[in-house]
Amino acid sequence: MKIQLQNCQFDFEQRFQLKDINWQIQAGQHWVITGANGSGKSALVATLAGFGDKIAGTVEGLVESVAIVSFEAQAALIERERKKDDADILDVIAVGTAVHEILAEGDVNASIVEDLVEKFALKYLLDRPFRALSTGETRKVLLIHALATEPKLLLLDEPFDGLDADTLIMLQRYLAELSHSVSIVMVLNRCDEIPQFITHLGYMRAATLAHSVARADESAYRELFQLLHLETSDLQIPPTADSSAKALLNPDQPLVVLNDIGVKYDQLKVLENFNWQIDSGQHWQLCGPNGSGKTAILSLITGDHPQCYSNDIFVFGFNRGNGESIWQIKQFIGYVSTALQWEYRVGTSLRNVIVSGFYDSIGLYSKATDKQRKIADQWLALLGMEQRADQSFNKLSFGDQRLLLIARAMVKHPPLLILDEPCLGLDDINRQLVLALIEKICAAGLCTVLYVNHHSEDTIAGIENYKNIEKNSTNID
Repeated sequence: MKIQLQNCQFDFEQRFQLKDINWQIQAGQHWVITGANGSGKSALVATLAGFGDKIAGTVEGLVESVAIVSFEAQAALIERERKKDDADILDVIAVGTAVHEILAEGDVNASIVEDLVEKFALKYLLDRPFRALSTGETRKVLLIHALATEPKLLLLDEPFDGLDADTLIMLQRYLAELSHSVSIVMVLNRCDEIPQFITHLGYMRAATLAHSVARADESAYRELFQLLHLETSDLQIPPTADSSAKALLNPDQPLVVLNDIGVKYDQLKVLENFNWQIDSGQHWQLCGPNGSGKTAILSLITGDHPQCYSNDIFVFGFNRGNGESIWQIKQFIGYVSTALQWEYRVGTSLRNVIVSGFYDSIGLYSKATDKQRKIADQWLALLGMEQRADQSFNKLSFGDQRLLLIARAMVKHPPLLILDEPCLGLDDINRQLVLALIEKICAAGLCTVLYVNHHSEDTIAGIENYKNIEKNSTNID
Protein backbone atom coordinates (compact mmCIF):
# COMPACT_ATOMS: atom_id res chain seq x y z
CA MET A 1 0.00 0.00 0.00
CA LYS A 2 1.19 3.46 -0.89
CA ILE A 3 -1.03 6.53 -0.62
CA GLN A 4 0.20 9.84 -1.97
CA LEU A 5 -1.37 13.31 -1.87
CA GLN A 6 0.45 15.95 -3.93
CA ASN A 7 -0.27 19.70 -3.84
CA CYS A 8 -3.85 18.94 -2.83
CA GLN A 9 -6.67 21.22 -1.78
CA PHE A 10 -9.91 19.85 -0.36
CA ASP A 11 -13.19 21.60 0.31
CA PHE A 12 -15.60 20.43 3.00
CA GLU A 13 -19.05 21.79 2.09
CA GLN A 14 -17.63 25.33 1.85
CA ARG A 15 -17.12 25.30 5.62
CA PHE A 16 -13.42 24.44 5.63
CA GLN A 17 -10.62 23.97 3.15
CA LEU A 18 -7.36 22.08 3.37
CA LYS A 19 -4.55 23.61 1.33
CA ASP A 20 -1.14 22.64 -0.04
CA ILE A 21 -1.33 19.08 1.29
CA ASN A 22 1.70 16.92 0.49
CA TRP A 23 1.62 13.58 2.27
CA GLN A 24 2.82 10.06 1.58
CA ILE A 25 1.90 6.93 3.53
CA GLN A 26 3.96 3.83 2.82
CA ALA A 27 3.14 0.22 3.64
CA GLY A 28 4.03 -0.59 7.24
CA GLN A 29 3.77 3.00 8.40
CA HIS A 30 1.44 4.11 11.21
CA TRP A 31 0.71 7.81 11.64
CA VAL A 32 -0.54 10.20 14.29
CA ILE A 33 -1.84 13.53 13.00
CA THR A 34 -2.02 16.26 15.59
CA GLY A 35 -2.22 20.03 15.94
CA ALA A 36 -4.31 22.76 17.53
CA ASN A 37 -8.10 22.75 17.46
CA GLY A 38 -9.34 23.91 14.07
CA SER A 39 -6.02 23.20 12.34
CA GLY A 40 -7.57 20.61 9.99
CA LYS A 41 -6.24 17.33 11.39
CA SER A 42 -9.62 15.54 11.35
CA ALA A 43 -10.32 16.81 7.83
CA LEU A 44 -6.94 15.56 6.61
CA VAL A 45 -7.53 12.03 7.89
CA ALA A 46 -11.08 12.04 6.51
CA THR A 47 -9.71 12.56 2.97
CA LEU A 48 -8.22 9.06 3.18
CA ALA A 49 -11.80 7.75 3.44
CA GLY A 50 -12.89 9.76 0.43
CA PHE A 51 -14.44 12.70 2.25
CA GLY A 52 -14.00 16.27 1.02
CA ASP A 53 -14.11 17.56 -2.54
CA LYS A 54 -10.66 17.63 -4.14
CA ILE A 55 -10.33 20.96 -5.93
CA ALA A 56 -6.62 20.77 -6.77
CA GLY A 57 -3.71 18.34 -6.79
CA THR A 58 -3.46 14.58 -7.27
CA VAL A 59 -4.36 11.65 -5.03
CA GLU A 60 -2.98 8.17 -5.68
CA GLY A 61 -3.40 4.81 -3.97
CA LEU A 62 -6.54 5.27 -1.85
CA VAL A 63 -7.72 1.85 -0.69
CA GLU A 64 -11.34 0.65 -0.76
CA SER A 65 -11.13 -1.30 2.48
CA VAL A 66 -11.19 1.65 4.92
CA ALA A 67 -12.85 1.97 8.33
CA ILE A 68 -13.18 5.32 10.07
CA VAL A 69 -14.16 6.17 13.64
CA SER A 70 -14.68 9.87 14.21
CA PHE A 71 -16.97 12.37 15.89
CA GLU A 72 -18.50 13.05 12.47
CA ALA A 73 -19.24 9.36 11.88
CA GLN A 74 -20.66 9.13 15.39
CA ALA A 75 -22.89 12.17 14.79
CA ALA A 76 -24.08 10.80 11.42
CA LEU A 77 -25.15 7.51 12.99
CA ILE A 78 -26.93 9.28 15.84
CA GLU A 79 -28.73 11.51 13.31
CA ARG A 80 -29.81 8.44 11.35
CA GLU A 81 -31.31 6.95 14.49
CA ARG A 82 -32.94 10.25 15.43
CA LYS A 83 -34.86 10.24 12.17
CA LYS A 84 -36.23 6.81 13.03
CA ASP A 85 -37.63 8.28 16.23
CA ASP A 86 -39.58 10.98 14.37
CA ALA A 87 -43.08 9.59 14.95
CA ASP A 88 -44.74 12.57 13.24
CA ILE A 89 -43.21 11.50 9.95
CA LEU A 90 -43.21 7.73 10.35
CA ASP A 91 -46.64 7.54 12.04
CA VAL A 92 -45.28 4.71 14.21
CA ILE A 93 -43.72 4.36 17.63
CA ALA A 94 -40.04 3.85 16.80
CA VAL A 95 -37.73 2.11 19.23
CA GLY A 96 -34.54 2.66 17.25
CA THR A 97 -31.94 0.17 16.12
CA ALA A 98 -30.56 -2.14 18.79
CA VAL A 99 -26.82 -2.23 19.41
CA HIS A 100 -26.49 -5.84 18.21
CA GLU A 101 -28.10 -4.82 14.88
CA ILE A 102 -25.67 -1.90 14.49
CA LEU A 103 -22.75 -4.25 15.08
CA ALA A 104 -24.06 -6.71 12.45
CA GLU A 105 -24.43 -4.12 9.68
CA GLY A 106 -22.31 -4.55 6.56
CA ASP A 107 -19.56 -7.07 5.99
CA VAL A 108 -18.30 -7.77 9.50
CA ASN A 109 -16.52 -10.69 11.13
CA ALA A 110 -18.94 -11.97 13.76
CA SER A 111 -16.20 -13.62 15.81
CA ILE A 112 -14.31 -10.32 16.06
CA VAL A 113 -17.52 -8.60 17.16
CA GLU A 114 -18.06 -11.23 19.85
CA ASP A 115 -14.46 -11.00 21.05
CA LEU A 116 -14.49 -7.20 21.24
CA VAL A 117 -17.89 -7.03 22.92
CA GLU A 118 -16.33 -9.17 25.62
CA LYS A 119 -13.17 -7.06 25.79
CA PHE A 120 -15.15 -3.80 25.93
CA ALA A 121 -17.57 -5.33 28.47
CA LEU A 122 -20.62 -4.30 26.41
CA LYS A 123 -22.64 -7.53 26.49
CA TYR A 124 -25.17 -6.00 28.88
CA LEU A 125 -26.31 -3.38 26.35
CA LEU A 126 -26.55 -5.39 23.11
CA ASP A 127 -30.36 -5.20 23.14
CA ARG A 128 -30.53 -1.49 23.95
CA PRO A 129 -31.44 1.10 21.33
CA PHE A 130 -28.30 2.75 20.02
CA ARG A 131 -29.58 6.21 20.89
CA ALA A 132 -29.95 5.21 24.53
CA LEU A 133 -26.18 4.83 24.89
CA SER A 134 -23.83 7.29 26.55
CA THR A 135 -21.19 9.08 24.49
CA GLY A 136 -18.47 6.69 25.69
CA GLU A 137 -20.62 3.62 24.97
CA THR A 138 -21.44 4.95 21.49
CA ARG A 139 -17.73 5.40 20.77
CA LYS A 140 -17.02 1.80 21.88
CA VAL A 141 -19.72 0.43 19.55
CA LEU A 142 -18.27 2.35 16.62
CA LEU A 143 -14.78 1.06 17.41
CA ILE A 144 -15.99 -2.54 17.57
CA HIS A 145 -17.84 -2.24 14.25
CA ALA A 146 -14.87 -0.61 12.51
CA LEU A 147 -12.41 -3.23 13.75
CA ALA A 148 -14.77 -6.07 12.81
CA THR A 149 -14.83 -4.98 9.15
CA GLU A 150 -11.14 -6.05 8.99
CA PRO A 151 -10.03 -2.99 7.00
CA LYS A 152 -6.68 -2.57 5.32
CA LEU A 153 -6.59 1.04 6.52
CA LEU A 154 -7.99 2.03 9.93
CA LEU A 155 -8.67 5.74 10.60
CA LEU A 156 -9.22 6.67 14.23
CA ASP A 157 -10.09 10.24 15.25
CA GLU A 158 -9.47 10.63 19.00
CA PRO A 159 -10.11 6.92 19.69
CA PHE A 160 -9.23 7.20 23.39
CA ASP A 161 -11.61 10.04 24.25
CA GLY A 162 -14.36 9.04 26.67
CA LEU A 163 -12.77 5.69 27.54
CA ASP A 164 -12.11 4.63 31.11
CA ALA A 165 -8.52 3.79 32.08
CA ASP A 166 -8.88 -0.01 31.82
CA THR A 167 -10.60 0.15 28.42
CA LEU A 168 -7.97 2.57 27.14
CA ILE A 169 -5.15 0.20 28.07
CA MET A 170 -7.00 -2.72 26.49
CA LEU A 171 -7.60 -0.82 23.25
CA GLN A 172 -3.97 0.31 23.03
CA ARG A 173 -2.82 -3.30 23.37
CA TYR A 174 -5.33 -4.47 20.77
CA LEU A 175 -4.26 -1.80 18.28
CA ALA A 176 -0.59 -2.62 18.87
CA GLU A 177 -1.29 -6.22 17.89
CA LEU A 178 -3.44 -5.14 14.95
CA SER A 179 -0.67 -2.84 13.67
CA HIS A 180 1.27 -5.90 12.44
CA SER A 181 -1.32 -6.41 9.70
CA VAL A 182 -3.28 -3.15 9.30
CA SER A 183 -2.10 0.40 8.55
CA ILE A 184 -3.38 2.78 11.23
CA VAL A 185 -3.74 6.58 11.05
CA MET A 186 -4.88 8.41 14.18
CA VAL A 187 -5.88 11.91 15.14
CA LEU A 188 -4.72 12.72 18.67
CA ASN A 189 -4.68 15.95 20.67
CA ARG A 190 -2.51 14.70 23.53
CA CYS A 191 1.08 13.71 22.85
CA ASP A 192 1.19 11.48 25.95
CA GLU A 193 -1.37 9.17 24.27
CA ILE A 194 0.78 8.38 21.21
CA PRO A 195 1.15 4.56 21.05
CA GLN A 196 4.56 2.95 20.72
CA PHE A 197 3.73 1.35 17.36
CA ILE A 198 3.31 4.75 15.68
CA THR A 199 6.12 5.28 13.15
CA HIS A 200 5.39 8.81 11.91
CA LEU A 201 4.04 12.06 13.28
CA GLY A 202 2.28 14.80 11.30
CA TYR A 203 1.54 18.29 12.61
CA MET A 204 -1.30 20.38 11.16
CA ARG A 205 -1.29 24.16 11.33
CA ALA A 206 -3.66 26.57 9.55
CA ALA A 207 -5.20 23.86 7.31
CA THR A 208 -1.91 22.52 5.99
CA LEU A 209 0.43 19.68 6.94
CA ALA A 210 3.19 21.86 8.35
CA HIS A 211 5.54 19.11 9.59
CA SER A 212 5.85 15.37 9.13
CA VAL A 213 8.64 13.38 10.75
CA ALA A 214 9.65 9.77 11.21
CA ARG A 215 9.92 8.52 14.76
CA ALA A 216 13.30 7.07 13.85
CA ASP A 217 14.60 10.61 13.21
CA GLU A 218 15.26 11.22 16.89
CA SER A 219 16.17 14.90 16.66
CA ALA A 220 13.23 15.96 14.46
CA TYR A 221 10.79 13.78 16.39
CA ARG A 222 11.94 15.24 19.72
CA GLU A 223 11.42 18.80 18.48
CA LEU A 224 7.92 18.05 17.20
CA PHE A 225 7.09 16.11 20.36
CA GLN A 226 8.22 19.11 22.44
CA LEU A 227 5.93 21.38 20.43
CA LEU A 228 2.98 19.06 21.02
CA HIS A 229 3.93 18.80 24.69
CA LEU A 230 3.85 22.58 25.08
CA GLU A 231 0.59 22.94 23.18
CA THR A 232 -1.32 20.05 24.76
CA SER A 233 0.19 19.61 28.23
CA ASP A 234 -1.92 20.34 31.30
CA LEU A 235 1.20 21.57 33.11
CA GLN A 236 1.02 25.13 34.37
CA ILE A 237 3.73 27.77 34.63
CA PRO A 238 5.71 26.79 37.76
CA PRO A 239 5.66 28.96 40.91
CA THR A 240 8.58 31.11 41.97
CA ALA A 241 10.84 31.01 45.00
CA ASP A 242 11.30 34.79 44.89
CA SER A 243 8.40 37.25 44.67
CA SER A 244 10.19 40.15 46.36
CA ALA A 245 10.34 42.34 43.23
CA LYS A 246 6.61 42.16 42.55
CA ALA A 247 5.84 42.99 46.19
CA LEU A 248 7.68 46.32 45.82
CA LEU A 249 5.43 47.55 43.01
CA ASN A 250 2.41 49.79 43.44
CA PRO A 251 -0.37 47.93 41.56
CA ASP A 252 -2.13 51.23 40.79
CA GLN A 253 0.86 52.63 38.87
CA PRO A 254 1.86 51.76 35.28
CA LEU A 255 5.02 49.70 34.85
CA VAL A 256 6.51 51.96 32.18
CA VAL A 257 5.70 55.46 30.92
CA LEU A 258 7.72 57.05 28.10
CA ASN A 259 6.83 60.72 27.59
CA ASP A 260 7.75 62.52 24.37
CA ILE A 261 10.94 60.50 23.98
CA GLY A 262 13.73 61.57 21.66
CA VAL A 263 16.91 59.64 20.82
CA LYS A 264 19.67 60.90 18.56
CA TYR A 265 23.19 59.83 17.63
CA ASP A 266 25.41 62.69 16.48
CA GLN A 267 23.36 64.23 13.66
CA LEU A 268 20.88 61.35 13.31
CA LYS A 269 17.44 61.26 14.97
CA VAL A 270 16.24 57.72 15.69
CA LEU A 271 13.20 58.54 17.85
CA GLU A 272 11.23 61.74 18.15
CA ASN A 273 8.12 62.57 20.18
CA PHE A 274 7.64 58.91 21.10
CA ASN A 275 5.01 58.12 23.78
CA TRP A 276 4.11 54.77 25.32
CA GLN A 277 2.53 53.48 28.53
CA ILE A 278 2.67 49.83 29.64
CA ASP A 279 0.28 48.86 32.43
CA SER A 280 0.56 45.79 34.62
CA GLY A 281 -1.16 42.79 33.06
CA GLN A 282 -1.01 44.16 29.51
CA HIS A 283 0.85 42.12 26.90
CA TRP A 284 2.45 44.12 24.09
CA GLN A 285 3.92 43.35 20.70
CA LEU A 286 6.47 45.95 19.53
CA CYS A 287 7.18 45.80 15.80
CA GLY A 288 9.26 47.71 13.32
CA PRO A 289 12.03 47.32 10.73
CA ASN A 290 15.74 47.44 11.45
CA GLY A 291 16.80 50.92 12.50
CA SER A 292 13.34 51.98 13.64
CA GLY A 293 14.44 52.33 17.26
CA LYS A 294 13.15 49.12 18.88
CA THR A 295 16.47 48.38 20.57
CA ALA A 296 16.77 51.99 21.76
CA ILE A 297 13.32 51.79 23.37
CA LEU A 298 14.19 48.56 25.17
CA SER A 299 17.48 49.93 26.47
CA LEU A 300 15.70 53.07 27.72
CA ILE A 301 13.36 50.83 29.71
CA THR A 302 16.11 48.61 31.10
CA GLY A 303 18.36 51.60 31.92
CA ASP A 304 21.16 50.53 29.59
CA HIS A 305 20.83 53.52 27.25
CA PRO A 306 22.87 56.64 28.23
CA GLN A 307 20.06 58.94 27.03
CA CYS A 308 17.57 57.49 29.51
CA TYR A 309 18.56 60.30 31.92
CA SER A 310 17.87 63.05 29.38
CA ASN A 311 14.32 61.82 28.72
CA ASP A 312 11.10 61.76 30.74
CA ILE A 313 10.94 58.08 31.70
CA PHE A 314 8.97 56.47 34.53
CA VAL A 315 9.72 52.80 35.24
CA PHE A 316 8.55 50.60 38.13
CA GLY A 317 7.88 53.57 40.41
CA PHE A 318 11.11 55.42 39.59
CA ASN A 319 11.36 58.65 37.65
CA ARG A 320 14.71 58.07 35.90
CA GLY A 321 17.56 60.29 37.02
CA ASN A 322 16.54 60.65 40.66
CA GLY A 323 19.26 58.53 42.25
CA GLU A 324 17.98 55.00 41.52
CA SER A 325 20.53 52.36 40.48
CA ILE A 326 20.35 50.26 37.33
CA TRP A 327 20.00 47.14 39.51
CA GLN A 328 16.91 48.59 41.18
CA ILE A 329 15.39 48.70 37.70
CA LYS A 330 16.63 45.32 36.48
CA GLN A 331 15.14 43.41 39.44
CA PHE A 332 11.73 43.94 37.83
CA ILE A 333 12.75 42.68 34.36
CA GLY A 334 13.29 39.32 32.74
CA TYR A 335 15.15 39.68 29.45
CA VAL A 336 15.88 37.34 26.55
CA SER A 337 17.70 38.25 23.35
CA THR A 338 20.01 36.71 20.78
CA ALA A 339 22.86 38.76 22.29
CA LEU A 340 22.24 37.13 25.69
CA GLN A 341 22.35 33.71 24.06
CA TRP A 342 25.71 34.53 22.50
CA GLU A 343 27.02 35.52 25.93
CA TYR A 344 25.63 32.45 27.69
CA ARG A 345 28.41 30.08 26.62
CA VAL A 346 29.00 28.19 29.83
CA GLY A 347 28.95 24.43 30.20
CA THR A 348 26.52 24.35 33.11
CA SER A 349 23.58 21.92 33.27
CA LEU A 350 20.09 22.72 32.03
CA ARG A 351 18.81 22.75 35.61
CA ASN A 352 21.48 25.24 36.66
CA VAL A 353 20.76 27.51 33.69
CA ILE A 354 17.21 27.96 34.97
CA VAL A 355 18.36 28.36 38.59
CA SER A 356 20.81 31.07 37.47
CA GLY A 357 17.77 33.20 36.68
CA PHE A 358 17.20 33.65 40.42
CA TYR A 359 20.61 35.36 40.58
CA ASP A 360 20.61 37.13 37.17
CA SER A 361 23.95 35.50 36.47
CA ILE A 362 25.50 33.81 33.43
CA GLY A 363 26.30 30.46 34.97
CA LEU A 364 25.60 29.49 38.57
CA TYR A 365 28.04 30.53 41.29
CA SER A 366 25.86 30.00 44.37
CA LYS A 367 24.49 26.75 45.75
CA ALA A 368 20.90 26.26 44.64
CA THR A 369 18.26 25.72 47.33
CA ASP A 370 16.04 22.65 47.25
CA LYS A 371 13.08 24.85 46.33
CA GLN A 372 14.98 26.45 43.44
CA ARG A 373 16.00 23.03 42.11
CA LYS A 374 12.42 21.81 42.35
CA ILE A 375 11.12 24.81 40.43
CA ALA A 376 13.82 24.37 37.78
CA ASP A 377 12.75 20.74 37.35
CA GLN A 378 9.13 21.86 36.94
CA TRP A 379 10.22 24.20 34.15
CA LEU A 380 12.14 21.38 32.48
CA ALA A 381 8.99 19.22 32.67
CA LEU A 382 6.98 22.01 31.04
CA LEU A 383 9.54 22.20 28.22
CA GLY A 384 9.64 18.42 27.78
CA MET A 385 13.30 18.34 28.85
CA GLU A 386 13.05 16.68 32.27
CA GLN A 387 15.12 13.71 31.08
CA ARG A 388 17.98 16.07 30.14
CA ALA A 389 18.26 18.04 33.39
CA ASP A 390 21.98 17.26 33.81
CA GLN A 391 22.92 17.73 30.16
CA SER A 392 25.29 20.58 29.32
CA PHE A 393 23.65 23.77 28.02
CA ASN A 394 26.23 24.23 25.26
CA LYS A 395 25.33 20.79 23.87
CA LEU A 396 21.73 21.87 23.16
CA SER A 397 20.35 22.92 19.79
CA PHE A 398 19.99 26.66 19.18
CA GLY A 399 16.21 26.41 19.60
CA ASP A 400 16.38 24.47 22.88
CA GLN A 401 18.85 27.02 24.25
CA ARG A 402 16.34 29.79 23.50
CA LEU A 403 13.59 27.93 25.37
CA LEU A 404 15.88 27.47 28.38
CA LEU A 405 16.77 31.16 28.45
CA ILE A 406 13.08 32.12 28.41
CA ALA A 407 12.51 29.79 31.36
CA ARG A 408 15.55 31.36 33.07
CA ALA A 409 14.07 34.84 32.54
CA MET A 410 10.66 33.75 33.87
CA VAL A 411 11.82 31.80 36.92
CA LYS A 412 11.37 34.81 39.25
CA HIS A 413 8.03 35.79 37.67
CA PRO A 414 9.36 39.25 36.77
CA PRO A 415 6.73 41.99 36.51
CA LEU A 416 7.98 42.66 32.95
CA LEU A 417 9.29 39.97 30.60
CA ILE A 418 11.06 41.41 27.54
CA LEU A 419 11.55 39.02 24.63
CA ASP A 420 13.69 40.74 22.03
CA GLU A 421 13.39 38.93 18.68
CA PRO A 422 13.10 35.54 20.45
CA CYS A 423 12.55 33.70 17.13
CA LEU A 424 15.57 35.21 15.37
CA GLY A 425 17.76 32.50 13.85
CA LEU A 426 15.27 29.69 14.49
CA ASP A 427 13.86 27.27 11.92
CA ASP A 428 10.09 26.93 11.62
CA ILE A 429 9.52 24.19 14.18
CA ASN A 430 11.76 25.81 16.81
CA ARG A 431 10.00 29.11 16.12
CA GLN A 432 6.68 27.39 16.81
CA LEU A 433 8.14 25.98 20.04
CA VAL A 434 9.14 29.43 21.27
CA LEU A 435 5.78 30.96 20.30
CA ALA A 436 3.92 28.15 22.07
CA LEU A 437 5.90 28.82 25.26
CA ILE A 438 5.19 32.57 25.03
CA GLU A 439 1.47 31.82 24.62
CA LYS A 440 1.57 29.66 27.76
CA ILE A 441 3.31 32.47 29.69
CA CYS A 442 0.74 35.03 28.50
CA ALA A 443 -2.13 32.73 29.47
CA ALA A 444 -0.71 32.28 32.98
CA GLY A 445 -1.12 36.01 33.70
CA LEU A 446 1.89 36.09 36.02
CA CYS A 447 3.77 38.88 34.29
CA THR A 448 3.50 41.50 31.56
CA VAL A 449 5.02 40.33 28.27
CA LEU A 450 6.74 42.68 25.83
CA TYR A 451 7.36 40.74 22.62
CA VAL A 452 9.60 42.47 20.08
CA ASN A 453 9.84 41.41 16.43
CA HIS A 454 9.98 42.67 12.86
CA HIS A 455 6.66 41.39 11.60
CA SER A 456 3.35 42.78 12.86
CA GLU A 457 1.48 39.87 11.24
CA ASP A 458 3.37 37.36 13.43
CA THR A 459 0.76 37.43 16.21
CA ILE A 460 0.63 35.47 19.44
CA ALA A 461 -2.53 34.36 21.23
CA GLY A 462 -2.88 36.40 24.42
CA ILE A 463 -1.13 39.53 23.11
CA GLU A 464 -3.76 42.13 22.29
CA ASN A 465 -1.79 45.40 22.35
CA TYR A 466 0.41 46.45 19.45
CA LYS A 467 2.96 49.22 18.94
CA ASN A 468 4.30 49.53 15.42
CA ILE A 469 7.28 51.84 14.80
CA GLU A 470 8.03 53.14 11.34
CA LYS A 471 11.66 53.72 10.41
CA ASN A 472 12.03 57.49 10.60
CA SER A 473 15.72 58.20 11.08
CA THR A 474 16.47 61.71 9.86
CA ASN A 475 19.48 64.00 9.82
CA ILE A 476 19.32 66.95 12.16
CA ASP A 477 19.48 70.20 10.19
